[in-house]
Amino acid sequence: METIFTKIVNRQIPAHIVYEDDLVIAFLDITQATKGHTLVVSKAPYKDIFEIPRDLFKHLFGVVHKLSGAINKSFNPLGINLLNNNGIEAGQTVFHYHVHIIPRYDLNEIDIKLKNNSSNLNVEDYKKRAEMIITALL
Repeated sequence: METIFTKIVNRQIPAHIVYEDDLVIAFLDITQATKGHTLVVSKAPYKDIFEIPRDLFKHLFGVVHKLSGAINKSFNPLGINLLNNNGIEAGQTVFHYHVHIIPRYDLNEIDIKLKNNSSNLNVEDYKKRAEMIITALL
């Protein structure tokens, strides 16, 4: 399935590319949620984290690390968020694996909130959830 990122990889539409190798491409997010907001994208159109091969995933995150340092050096943000959405319910809108590098300059410029459900859980709930993950690793 062709995505907007496939079109960027194939140079069918323009982008402000900041990094490219044989496996990944990185370019400024058109929204620029903050100054320097960058996307790191697999060139092959894997839909999400569940499809992307492990070796490519590792390589892509090596590039994320390298670019995060360059963004930090260039723009001197107060922090950086890494964001990766997988599935509609997680907020994924382009079904081509990518990671957002979002420099942060102010605590309130982007609203990323995680709900705290700890008051609704007991020790047994945590144990059961941990056991389920551990079992799935086997």
